[in-house]
Amino acid sequence: MSLNVLGLTFSAVVFLGIFIAVAVAGMKIYRKIRSISRQAFGTENILEGFRQMEVENSTTPKSVAGMTSLYLPKIKKDFPEFQYDEMKVRAENALTSYLLAISSMNPSFLKEGGQELRDHLSMKLAMLREEEVRETYRDIKIHRTELANYRKRNGRCIVTFQSSLQSFYTKTDRSGKLLAGNAQLYTQTKYNVDVIYIQDRELVEKETDLSLGLNCPNCGAPISTLGSKVCEYCGTPIVELNIYAWTFSNIEEV
Repeated sequence: MSLNVLGLTFSAVVFLGIFIAVAVAGMKIYRKIRSISRQAFGTENILEGFRQMEVENSTTPKSVAGMTSLYLPKIKKDFPEFQYDEMKVRAENALTSYLLAISSMNPSFLKEGGQELRDHLSMKLAMLREEEVRETYRDIKIHRTELANYRKRNGRCIVTFQSSLQSFYTKTDRSGKLLAGNAQLYTQTKYNVDVIYIQDRELVEKETDLSLGLNCPNCGAPISTLGSKVCEYCGTPIVELNIYAWTFSNIEEV
């Protein structure tokens, strides 16, 4: 047998050995993947497992920061007239109409909200037009809404509602190509909706610090905190003479 033949035979043996080793390793990896898929998804087909997970995620509502029991007593202490159930419905309507305004590219669909929120919506629509994309929300359903925060800042009292919702959300370019979302599966998400308390809206909009000067009718001390019902100096109940309003100022996905 010539050296060339021996060399070819040796090479063939080495190649066969490598092939067998790779095949064995591949089988082990394949079995491992099947085992992991079976444990994680209940099926040995990992692609089917990911598909099942995608479907499950599309039907599982996002959890919300349920802080109503903590913040509502504080709000009611500052604002005894605050109607939680009514304001929650208004917050949900504001959120739904905001998303419909984006879907239709028409700001007039926004049914609740002050100038701040309307300006925010206008900037959002302008950005979509500039990028030549559309965002669409169909079959919007709100699962749950709770209070998520209550704070006082820059002369405003800000109540934040958080809502979890589902919709058929899609983002497409000018040719209709899908860039994000899914037209067949629900997208689960959640949003924060801010509603602010202001006194004498026209005056507030003209004040750079958004604060108003109220004084105690008994001792004349300044009332420094919006929402105060009792003078902190003499304890006299405060009857607010200014017209006040709650208005929605911001909506954002979280």
